[in-house]
Amino acid sequence: MLLIPAIDLKQGKCVRLLQGQEEEQTIYSDDPVSQALEFQKAGAQRLHLVDLDGAFRGRGENHETIGKIISALNIPVQVGGGIRTPEDVETKLKLGADSVIIGTMAVKNPEHFEQTLETHGGDSVLLGIDARNRRVAVEGWKEGTDLEDVEFAKLWKSKGVKRVIFTDIARDGMLSGPNLEALEDFTTRSGLNVTASGGVSSIEDLKNLRRLETSGVDQVIVGKAIYDGRINLKEALEC
Repeated sequence: MLLIPAIDLKQGKCVRLLQGQEEEQTIYSDDPVSQALEFQKAGAQRLHLVDLDGAFRGRGENHETIGKIISALNIPVQVGGGIRTPEDVETKLKLGADSVIIGTMAVKNPEHFEQTLETHGGDSVLLGIDARNRRVAVEGWKEGTDLEDVEFAKLWKSKGVKRVIFTDIARDGMLSGPNLEALEDFTTRSGLNVTASGGVSSIEDLKNLRRLETSGVDQVIVGKAIYDGRINLKEALEC
């Protein structure tokens, strides 16, 4: 299983939110480039980078910082947040992103998402499913939908999606452990490769997730637990 550390950018700083609520933020670093290099030095093989300003405002607002982070690293970076058009995708890829994560576009402008998939393929375009009670949420998690997560994933699997980043909103930033039941059900029924996100708080949580690896949960994103010192990234990667 690949462990991917996360950096969430807000106004050029590394922050973490509780359940995606913009007003519930903790600032962990005002130097995201140094933070990214620290993760790479610890042995990270990939970085998860989210433009929170972009997610909330619907447009990218941290392009310069994202570019600096990507340029400083030797490992691939997956970027999400505020990617609403094919042009936004091109911008991120030109900055050097290895892959882009798209959620809202797939719901509100499916023709644009399909076009993006056809142009760049399922290795460069990842589907982000942020679920609240197993229903897809969009616009930085502020808007709910009636779309059931598995059926939504299967629709896009038929059009070329290979990987889903699955976030349980209720668990995100809460350090309450990942929703193993939902992850196993989602992965088994969708048949997609899944990156788990939300709730990881300990090495024990990572061990529990590894039991789902045969089902298709082969990657996990960890953020707050690293910043809070609950998980030592170097030790976690080694074990």
